[in-house]
Amino acid sequence: MLSWQQILAQGFSSAKELLDFLGLPMALGSSLAEREFKTRVPRGFAERMQPGNSHDPLLLQVLAVEDELRVATDYVDDPLEERAFNAIPGLIHKYHGRVLLTVTGACAINCRYCFRRHFPYQDNNPGRAGWQPVMDYITQHTEIVEVILSGGDPLLATDLILRALFKQVEAIVHVTTIRIHTRIPVVLPERITEELLDLLSGSRLQVVIVLHSNHAQELDASVEKVCARLRQANCHLLNQSVLLAGVNDAAETLAQLSHRLFACGVMPYYLHLLDKVQGAAHFDIDLERASVIFQTLQTLLPGYLVPRLAREEAGKEHKTLISPSAEGSH
Repeated sequence: MLSWQQILAQGFSSAKELLDFLGLPMALGSSLAEREFKTRVPRGFAERMQPGNSHDPLLLQVLAVEDELRVATDYVDDPLEERAFNAIPGLIHKYHGRVLLTVTGACAINCRYCFRRHFPYQDNNPGRAGWQPVMDYITQHTEIVEVILSGGDPLLATDLILRALFKQVEAIVHVTTIRIHTRIPVVLPERITEELLDLLSGSRLQVVIVLHSNHAQELDASVEKVCARLRQANCHLLNQSVLLAGVNDAAETLAQLSHRLFACGVMPYYLHLLDKVQGAAHFDIDLERASVIFQTLQTLLPGYLVPRLAREEAGKEHKTLISPSAEGSH
């Protein structure tokens, strides 16, 4: 039986390989775009794509294309100005009561719309020995009750590293919650090992896992099984999506996603407007159209399955919720 690391290593590392696997023309991809931001796609995720379909919603999220090379006005390398809140390597402190740790710069999958595609991870990887200044900072700020593990994808860290990190956070008495933002249960479910589940279930902290799924087609039986195991390990499962042109920019598509998430035991959380990162402008949808889509979505779903439409704005102390004028769901 292959380890999750071996399965990850068998994934696609070029647009050419991925397009060949799907029986699509090589001309759809861009090697120049890959030089700016590498291709990385687990094989299991690619197997959920439709062969021969150049508009497949999973493919569009990960395929390096020429549009990424177009310099777009108002799109920048650091759209959320995170570097202004990055006083200690590995820590971002933007919001009251919680801090974010960049556990690793690596991801199992490189999403082409990623707002951290230009983030200086080389300056923000303390390594196992370098987390003490971060823990000292959290200890000194007693208003911090939640630690968010991010990246990259924090679940690409080994179980040994995660166990050590959990132990350090658990020792800080005023921290009550650890939140993990990850694509791993969706794109590499094999990574959810017994050792990891034991770590999560045995923690004194409330464990919240936020998946990043954008389309119901991503959520096959393997994902549903892993979500059930995470719930059994006392994890609270949420999902946030990004509204992406050509991928999920239709109310019916988003409604299908919410229903499928709920079937997997995951509650919809946020529907984000795209962060204006350089290289991803072709995914963007203007606010007026996004509001119309969201208004229609509210008519298709019960209120508990409607994610909050939001955007993150640099320098603000909270996310900006967008409230269309139409009446909400019931």
